[in-house]
Amino acid sequence: MRRGPVLLVALGVVLVVLCVVAAGIGQVSVPPDQVVGSILHRAGIDAGPRPAAAQGDNALWIVRFPRVALAVVTGAALGCSGAVMQGVFGNPLAEPAVIGVSWGAAVGAATVIVFGLTVLGNWTIVAAAFACGLVTTLLVYAVSRSAGRTEVVTLLLTGIAVNAVASALLGLLMFAAGNDALRAITSWNLGSLAGANWDAVATVAPLAAAGIAVALGCARRLDLLALGERTARHLGVDVERLRFTAIVLIALLTSAAVAFAGVISFVGLVVPHLVRMVAGPGHRILIPASALGGAVVLVAADMVARTAIAYQELPLGVLTALLGGPFFFWLLRRARHGSGGWA
Repeated sequence: MRRGPVLLVALGVVLVVLCVVAAGIGQVSVPPDQVVGSILHRAGIDAGPRPAAAQGDNALWIVRFPRVALAVVTGAALGCSGAVMQGVFGNPLAEPAVIGVSWGAAVGAATVIVFGLTVLGNWTIVAAAFACGLVTTLLVYAVSRSAGRTEVVTLLLTGIAVNAVASALLGLLMFAAGNDALRAITSWNLGSLAGANWDAVATVAPLAAAGIAVALGCARRLDLLALGERTARHLGVDVERLRFTAIVLIALLTSAAVAFAGVISFVGLVVPHLVRMVAGPGHRILIPASALGGAVVLVAADMVARTAIAYQELPLGVLTALLGGPFFFWLLRRARHGSGGWA
């Protein structure tokens, strides 16, 4: 019972320290104490040293802090959506990118980029991504259900089919796009936080916060659902309403993450599974810990992506896929042996 609170505190401390370190690393190096000093001075507290490097404050507040903040909210959204998806599907292999939800949301966002739609201002991309992500989630859920349960093989095969269709649609959009839109879509496919700014943070943060709050409100019912649909119904859970709420929630969190960061795979798969191994399957700890863990993973991955090679930036989605792919193979093999093999 103590592991959950200890894990939450540890992840929170690691996240704060990692954000300070990540904000100071780059072409303009700013030591951690000066990063903290800059934050304190901006908050009106005259304490700590200010950045000594030329344009140090500008580098922090115009480039670094927005990027770190976007990594935090995007990672939290992906981690939380993975935990909720695994809970509602009852399957540890479920993850927005693996089963095609992220790519479906990406098609909606790419459509907005190519045709230059601005009906809802900054929210246009998010709304389009949400609509396509919701349709994709409902499709995957409907196809993978059989006899009252979610079939693992059907879930993965549906994800493969959705990814194939989404990739084809993205290819058509790239064929019809101009140079600027083509570069934007290519960046989306690879995943990147290079375009982070405070407007993007202001758009994604409230969606991620609202989604995580609703997910926490569903935690007890997700725990009961894990006991089986019949048991959950006897204990007073409206299973169909819970499923619909969870599906909308997954689409909301995934679209918020995809809208500005592009397709970033395996964060929603790896993080909830590791948290579950440490703190157990209870969603009241699993959901917030997965959000914090997703933020930690994405801040760390983005720091490596932009500093591993001098004057170049690795695609963030490619980096997370390289790290998460082997873990997925291990998890798939483990799940297969645990079920006695699949016919």
